[in-house]
Amino acid sequence: MSGSVVLSESSLAALHHLREKREINTVTLRYGDVPGVLVAEVEGNLTPEELVEALPADQPRLVVHELSFASPDGTRRNAQLLIFWMPPDAGEQEETYAAGFSALKEYLSNVHAHLTARRADHLDYRRLVALAG
Repeated sequence: MSGSVVLSESSLAALHHLREKREINTVTLRYGDVPGVLVAEVEGNLTPEELVEALPADQPRLVVHELSFASPDGTRRNAQLLIFWMPPDAGEQEETYAAGFSALKEYLSNVHAHLTARRADHLDYRRLVALAG
């Protein structure tokens, strides 16, 4: 992983749970009390709408979300998204969370859909499907 960003044991366990168990589709991460350490905050089965509701309006978060959708030919598909939630009111934290986003991209090299979302409409279901598509 890049720089001095570290995933806590809870983060690693949550990401493993997401990949292996399929009981959850979303993990949100935030920086904990120890500088440079990402901790799992939410581990759940969320719709895109519930994901938006779960994100703080004034603080950044890093999110791994397994999106379920139908392809244009009707085939059911799943794709993991790596989301950098960076609302305008959290501007002073952008550099710190950008380092975490880069570290997660490196750690989750099999996740190819990356998104920076600054407003709730950036996480609209149709937009996520187009990105994952």
